[in-house]
Amino acid sequence: MSLALGIDTGGTYTDVALVEYDSGRVLAVAKALTTKHNLSLGISQAIDNVAFDPREIGLVSLSTTLATNALVEAQGAPVCSILIGYEGRVAPGTDLSAALNTPFYALVSGGHDSSGRELTPLDSDAVRHAACAYADQAEAFAISSYFGTRNAAHELAARDLVQRLTNKPVTCGHELSSKLDALRRATTASLNASLIPLVCGLLDAVLAVLAERRIEAPVMVVKGDGSLISAEVARERPVETILSGPAASVVGAMALTGNNDTIVVDMGGTTTDIAIIRDGAPVLSSEGATVGGWRTMVEAIDVYTCGLGGDSQVHLDERGALQVGPNRALPLAVLAASHPAIISEMERQLRRPRQPGDGEFVVLQRSSWPSNGQASDFELRLRDALESEPVSVERLREITSHPGLYDRQLSRLFRQGLIIRAALTPTDCAHVLGWYREWDAHASEVAAELLARRWGLECEALCHRALTRTVQQSAYHVIRAVLASEGPPSNGTGPDDDLLARALGSEGNSLLSVAVRLNRPLVALGAPSPTYWPHAAGILSADLSVPEYAHVANAVGAVAGSVVTRLKAQVAPSEDSASVVAFVPGEWREFGAVDEAIAFATAHCSELAKATALASGATEVRVNTTRLDHTAPVGLGAEEETWLYTELATTAAGRPALGHG
Repeated sequence: MSLALGIDTGGTYTDVALVEYDSGRVLAVAKALTTKHNLSLGISQAIDNVAFDPREIGLVSLSTTLATNALVEAQGAPVCSILIGYEGRVAPGTDLSAALNTPFYALVSGGHDSSGRELTPLDSDAVRHAACAYADQAEAFAISSYFGTRNAAHELAARDLVQRLTNKPVTCGHELSSKLDALRRATTASLNASLIPLVCGLLDAVLAVLAERRIEAPVMVVKGDGSLISAEVARERPVETILSGPAASVVGAMALTGNNDTIVVDMGGTTTDIAIIRDGAPVLSSEGATVGGWRTMVEAIDVYTCGLGGDSQVHLDERGALQVGPNRALPLAVLAASHPAIISEMERQLRRPRQPGDGEFVVLQRSSWPSNGQASDFELRLRDALESEPVSVERLREITSHPGLYDRQLSRLFRQGLIIRAALTPTDCAHVLGWYREWDAHASEVAAELLARRWGLECEALCHRALTRTVQQSAYHVIRAVLASEGPPSNGTGPDDDLLARALGSEGNSLLSVAVRLNRPLVALGAPSPTYWPHAAGILSADLSVPEYAHVANAVGAVAGSVVTRLKAQVAPSEDSASVVAFVPGEWREFGAVDEAIAFATAHCSELAKATALASGATEVRVNTTRLDHTAPVGLGAEEETWLYTELATTAAGRPALGHG
């Protein structure tokens, strides 16, 4: 019997699922808190909570938030980007430093035209100068030629030269996409290069964890489209692992339910991800993944993400209206389990007149802070105070006589994940009402009383409002995600929020009611799902499935995916129409006839896709090519058509190859 070990490192928890590979049966699951400062610690703890014989593990697969979070938090390694043939072709006023996410870049002469013919010889001296000039500042290099997807010769020559001079990782744009949007391709290459040191560090740590436990199986990583690549390929193309976690949850939903046409909602502590499965495959974004404001060319699932989860902060906005999220807070029920003294502090706050910040604490999340003079005196005093226990917002004011002056520094510390706010959350409200009981319910009750007295409400009434708001917002975002997936309405208008509010039940005293019905079943994943989604599904009149292992679906999905390689080619007339050109990944060939060019492109892409899938860890690879001919009528009203060009899409897919020892 071969076993597979799926690992998912989420923003709050690291999940592990032990799966019988051939049957897909889940044998055991475990959770551990994610250790953001060192992900391998959380992975180690989660693995150790599952019993198995290491000799039976034939596959280990990892889905990770590392690449996504690094882009969102701008934590990538410094990179030098070399652009070949871009000079004079980039729109005036374009800030290349911002577009490439690096101040280190060089514009180099060279490149090809849209037909793949060389326009200007590569300026090797300029490449050499850039490599030497930035070798000390950059940890990796990215190289992109303007029409490198049509002819990659200059990218490859520059790559070989840079590697020889610096011995550092190099990413080429044509390796990541075959599309012609040159600046986005350069951005994708630059982001990929910035992630190489980080992802390699994670994989090294994971391999060390497995070696300590004598697990000698192949290691795979989930890509953003839900397919798998080997750890070796992930080291070279880490940008393809952005949105790895949401993709793994979609694959896990299919594995756990067998439903191939559904809407998947994955609610975690911080966010809810919504994706759609059609005909047994996740719907992919036609524009490429956008993460942290960066528009990439990475094929990934079309995921709608909102800042709503079990750990969203319940608070009053500037108008005094109750809101849930989008900021995350540590539930006070969870904090009290390790720091029970916060209950006494909140009870003391109840006995005195109310103050802003009652029931809120600041908690140390990472003990390693910037040193060498980079941290201010305020930050150092705050860290020292937090090392022993959480600090209430009231005590926070005692650290400095002018707390308002340090709001910007506090915001930065929150963004960097060095500290986290603890406050009332939907998780706490669920504890108060008995919907969910796992942590310290008394802490939740005291915190709810503190916020309720600001409204003049009973504690339970406040919690009902907060959970109702959470449920309504959950349903609202499903509607938004579905509408977004179907494109803008034909009349050019968007959904009427007033009608949506009535459909969600938040306009209860109105003379008009609106009903909504979801035409696909819902699959709800994530630990908080059983608490909220039965109510949200009722609003949406949707059939709901919450599978048995919904709380670890990402880890199940990490080992349920296949290895998939997708390649695209185009066959078109040459500029002078004297020949036919086949544009295959990174190169082009001329032919005298259309059928010859299509036959070459089909064979070339099939062979390359199969070889790439095998190199990515697949076995029993199946290859399929689809052909789309583009034509136009010869004249107005004419029935005869003329051929314009042909697009070929080749897919190679196979199961991961298992291995023992």
